[in-house]
Amino acid sequence: MNRRDGRTGWCAGGHRCNLGEHRSTEIVIDIAGRARAVLVRVRTAAGREHAEVRVRVALAAGEIAARRQMVGLLVDLRHAVTRAAITARPRPRRSS
Repeated sequence: MNRRDGRTGWCAGGHRCNLGEHRSTEIVIDIAGRARAVLVRVRTAAGREHAEVRVRVALAAGEIAARRQMVGLLVDLRHAVTRAAITARPRPRRSS
């Protein structure tokens, strides 16, 4: 839904928006001392909408354990991004 000023109903406005983009208020998931994720909805100047996600996770002190954590995180992120991308893909029309 667009307002008269061209912003969407979810646009946070102010300093968050620039270069023709509209950006929502950040949605934050915070696990104190362990992890933090920030999600922002973005509409580009061309009208395409995106989800922007930043993730920060505390790593184990040992190198091997930290690498295992990072591999697991990448696998999980790949799964989440793939699932979201497939859901967003337009479905082909069926012929009658």
